[in-house]
Amino acid sequence: MSEPDYVGANRAAWTTKNAAYTDGQALDRWRQDSITWGMWDVPEHDVGVLGDVGGLDVIELGCGTAYFSAWLAKKGARPVGIDITPAQLQTARRCQAELGIEFPLIEGNAEQVPLGDARFDLALSEYGASIWCDPLLWIPEAARLLRPGGRLVFLVNSPLVILCSPDAGAAAAQLVRPQFGVPRRFEWPDEGIEFHLPHGEMIGLLRSSGFEIEALHELQAPAGAKAHEYYDFVTADWARQWPSEEIWVARKR
Repeated sequence: MSEPDYVGANRAAWTTKNAAYTDGQALDRWRQDSITWGMWDVPEHDVGVLGDVGGLDVIELGCGTAYFSAWLAKKGARPVGIDITPAQLQTARRCQAELGIEFPLIEGNAEQVPLGDARFDLALSEYGASIWCDPLLWIPEAARLLRPGGRLVFLVNSPLVILCSPDAGAAAAQLVRPQFGVPRRFEWPDEGIEFHLPHGEMIGLLRSSGFEIEALHELQAPAGAKAHEYYDFVTADWARQWPSEEIWVARKR
């Protein structure tokens, strides 16, 4: 079956990013005992979206180097990671071998997961499928994978930071693109292809996919946050004033 053009583009982009950035910092991320969110490392204990994950079956959609799954495994969850990029999964398997944290890793598209229905209690994406896959495909797929009452938790860029982001350079302190009429697909120079929805469309999609929305957390960069070592599309000062990231929490009806 042929794959959408953005899948190949994003696989190529993440192969490059893995060599430039994620492979080098993967072991440090895997060694963390605490769970943090996003590029500003907002602590989970400050957000409180996951709760007790002990004994839960978890699917990480677009797991990359799978550090989030590793954190969940340390907390007693049974994670499975899926990603399209062999280089990222190779890094994850190296970390598994070095640290002895074992869980399944699948090379595949989070829009079409080769696993059966209702297998998981929690579906999670932290900058994985949540922005690199088509939401019209991956969110219904997450619903299929979840048991009734299971939760979907995912982190994305806020609509505000997208509206303030030029085609190149860091987010501005004013709107630089309209919200109405802008397609959900964004092609950034040398960064791959992302998907971003405004809040109204995301609410409608989640509800039509069988979810009830429980929370939307707009994250603020902590007071001590510094410029990210790799991503410069938004500054820490900007993200202390306005949300550059947000976490959605929804439960399958």
